[in-house]
Amino acid sequence: MSEEEQAEADEAADAGDEANEDAVESEESDDGIQNGDFLRLDYTVRTVPGEDEDEGRVVDTTHKEVAEEAGIDDDEYDFSPRIIVVGEGHVFDSVDEDLVGKSVGDTNVVTVPADEAFGEFDPDDVRTVSAEKIPEDDRYPGAQVTIDGEQGYVETVIGGRSRVDFNHPLAGDDLEYDYEILELVDDDEEKAAGLIGMYLQETPEVRIEEDTVEEEVTVEAHEDEETGEVDRETELQEVDRRSLYIEATPMMQMNQQWMFSKQQIAQDIMGRLDLDRVVVEEVIDGSGGMMGGMGGMMGGMGGGMGGEDIEEALDDVDMDDVDVDADELVDELEDE
Repeated sequence: MSEEEQAEADEAADAGDEANEDAVESEESDDGIQNGDFLRLDYTVRTVPGEDEDEGRVVDTTHKEVAEEAGIDDDEYDFSPRIIVVGEGHVFDSVDEDLVGKSVGDTNVVTVPADEAFGEFDPDDVRTVSAEKIPEDDRYPGAQVTIDGEQGYVETVIGGRSRVDFNHPLAGDDLEYDYEILELVDDDEEKAAGLIGMYLQETPEVRIEEDTVEEEVTVEAHEDEETGEVDRETELQEVDRRSLYIEATPMMQMNQQWMFSKQQIAQDIMGRLDLDRVVVEEVIDGSGGMMGGMGGMMGGMGGGMGGEDIEEALDDVDMDDVDVDADELVDELEDE
């Protein structure tokens, strides 16, 4: 074998080794949980404890008992497990990377450095401002304030000046993310509800329906060479539509994240779940709103008048003074 043939053979062998290594890496990456998978997670996030601490401060958790022990329980907060999409930034990058390759039932504690979590503490973000920029009721240490569009916490108020820390409260803290993978989520309705819950911290009722509807579809198009106008021939065709229906409760409608971002949230869900549209159904129950208030008022009035009282009130009415045109009433009802 010539030197040239030997060199070609060596190159072919090297290429084969590289292909085998790529195949092994591909097989390994295909095992376990992968980016894009929907997971249901239980987790607790704490600051990394200091030298004199047994454990750090609880930052977030899906366990109500943990929140109660930490004194951060909130009756309006949903402490149930969260649905996240791996690799989509729903958790810290370090946690995303750790989840890949894991299996249902696995647990782990991931340390998230401060610069990845809420940033390093910047002493330049502790600034002196005029106390006039702070509402009188908030001129005390620890008060959360917004000044010139920035959120911060009051450190001191002396005379007409105040020191305000505009760093995030957890700036400079490393975190421990303690998680358990409960299950892979395959049901699209659960996925949709979970995504909305992640955005809004509340999970509405949802359903997915597949309907066949008639739509006008372009079957042929001709462009006029002189004017550039396009003449389209259309016809009605039956088209399958996959729709997500969301029951928007009054609390959800008042959620600022939903008010300002519902278009983006809907687009995100449609893209992930191959949906054609999202339909938001407004739900009004008897517990609130103007109609609820009026109902309560009427109920109170009704509760104060017994049957005999109503009969007496009716006896006092002179029916001759009541002017009701029956035909006119029927016409109005039909118009409605």
